[in-house]
Amino acid sequence: MSEYGFGNPEVIEEEVDILLIGGGMAACGAAVEIMRWADGTDLKIKLVDKAAMDRSGAVAQGLSAINTYMGENDPADYVRMVRTDLMGIIREDLVYDVGRHVDSSVHLFEEWGLPVWKQPGDEGKKLPEGGKPVRSGKWQIMINGESYKWIVAEAAKKSLGTENIQERVFIVKLVNDKNDPDRVAGAVGFSVREHKLYVYKFKCCLLVCGGAVNVFRPRSVGEGQGRAWYPVWNAGSTYAMALEAGAEGTMLENRFVPARFKDGYGPVGAWFLLFKAKAMNAYGEDYQQTNAHLLEKHNYGNHAHGHVMGTCLRNHLMMEDMRNGKGPIFMDTPTALAKLAETMTPKEIKHLEAEAWEDFLDMTIGQCGVWAGENIEPDKKMSELMPTEPYLLGSHAGCAGLWVSGPDDLPGVPEDWHWGYRGMTTVKGLFTAGDGVGASGHKFSSGAFTEGRFAAKAMVKFALDNKDWTPELDTDVSELIEEIYRPVRNFLEHKDYTTAIDVNPNYITPRMLQFRLQKIMDEYVGGVATWYQTNAKMMEVAEAKLEMLKEDSLKMRAKDLHELLRAWENYHRILAAEAHMKHIQFREETRYPGYYYRSDFLDLDDENWRCFVNSKYDRKTKEWTLRKVPYVQLIKD
Repeated sequence: MSEYGFGNPEVIEEEVDILLIGGGMAACGAAVEIMRWADGTDLKIKLVDKAAMDRSGAVAQGLSAINTYMGENDPADYVRMVRTDLMGIIREDLVYDVGRHVDSSVHLFEEWGLPVWKQPGDEGKKLPEGGKPVRSGKWQIMINGESYKWIVAEAAKKSLGTENIQERVFIVKLVNDKNDPDRVAGAVGFSVREHKLYVYKFKCCLLVCGGAVNVFRPRSVGEGQGRAWYPVWNAGSTYAMALEAGAEGTMLENRFVPARFKDGYGPVGAWFLLFKAKAMNAYGEDYQQTNAHLLEKHNYGNHAHGHVMGTCLRNHLMMEDMRNGKGPIFMDTPTALAKLAETMTPKEIKHLEAEAWEDFLDMTIGQCGVWAGENIEPDKKMSELMPTEPYLLGSHAGCAGLWVSGPDDLPGVPEDWHWGYRGMTTVKGLFTAGDGVGASGHKFSSGAFTEGRFAAKAMVKFALDNKDWTPELDTDVSELIEEIYRPVRNFLEHKDYTTAIDVNPNYITPRMLQFRLQKIMDEYVGGVATWYQTNAKMMEVAEAKLEMLKEDSLKMRAKDLHELLRAWENYHRILAAEAHMKHIQFREETRYPGYYYRSDFLDLDDENWRCFVNSKYDRKTKEWTLRKVPYVQLIKD
């Protein structure tokens, strides 16, 4: 053992029937549901999370609303809303399936103790009893959700049993089967607390490690680094590991660029929907009205007139004013609160002000810090809005992800959209949910949990159908150890070459490599530096730079387990970034104005590009194959 605590790691090998990889809402949904279907079988099930389930995933800090709850609404209308928001291309079978089942998940949350706001007179009634929730929008209901994830994680732990949960282990690589390269047979990772490497074999697994953050250079830099809208530990692991295993990706050109309160990244939904606040430019103009005529340019208006204007189009109209010198953009919080207070008693006004702060205390405490630090009282002073850096995800107002098998009981669904097991990717035994499921956004926390439940039921069926199958890894364990610990070896071999361990010509720190990735993506693949614009020539440069970055990534060092974690997050981010760039390169149109612009193809081209873009990656040749898949409309306009 060296002075840095590294020797040869202890290797722990384990064989299970089903492995759940991740600890967020989708993983919890699977953990809660899976025991219902595994009861009476001898299936061995294990969950592995690189963090701790109580605060793992996108709901870690809490939430002030559940954004997907049908209630009195029709799931078909939900499909129409999602289709409009995502510019006309979604897997309607997947979205409808979430819509028709999601309420039962929300009812479970309330049963477990999550406080759901109720309308006056209904305070004592649960949702299934007819209690009417306080809605902040057609699909959203307000909650006291600071402990939302704790509550859901507790239920998952009780269902699965803590003896079947391994926390603080980062799974970094899936391993295909020796006898069937189109099948996944195992996963390998390491403890982020102890000097141990874990090798799991299984019949099937659920890969639910969230989306991808910090692929692009964030707006918050220097002392603010690490402040982002989505959880910073989402490193594209779902996409990278699945793509490496041979799974087909879909719509990975899509990204989400949320407009949020500047610097704190505080969400704006409750302010727009519950408090009825309006956004305006620096001259007091409503940019959605003054710039409405621009939606017809480049055919963007074709998808602007559904239930609500698409999120990316609202961004587009905001950015137009910012580019034309009419910024900053402000949220008029004082007028909104004053209007609401006109018919209120002093006590009710005080309660309203408390709700305005609680919206962030429940989920984005950093925004309260910005308000307090800048002497902003929301009832007296407006706050700036700003579009963030891009994020890759499939659960919010984005649809990047993997091509999965959908439900088989809906009319009109193409036969090749379902292949027997709900939530399974194109690789046998590899399932996903939440951010991993592509072409079907607007699931949010409740929908991700619901998709985890779908996958749990399907995985039990798959495992029982394959009860006599024995997994064999296509790579020797010693090779896997060598690959995973390469950053450690790089450090130990070269650390004495210089007197300062951070300055060394033989290795690069994970932090510096991440800066390089973010700079490439920001400046060439449509980040904030170029106002989200890119073109074929810029992506040629990005391609060349990413190739060099991949070469240099093999020289990353890890002086401790934390750096080993960061190194492997970088490997995942690089592959997710490359997939994203390849997809934008392939789709020769601007499908998501306000999220990104192909400045050489600014028009929205429904005739040629109202289709899914799917990709496959060959990890042996390092080559990508992309193809168009026809879009099929199932729900009428």
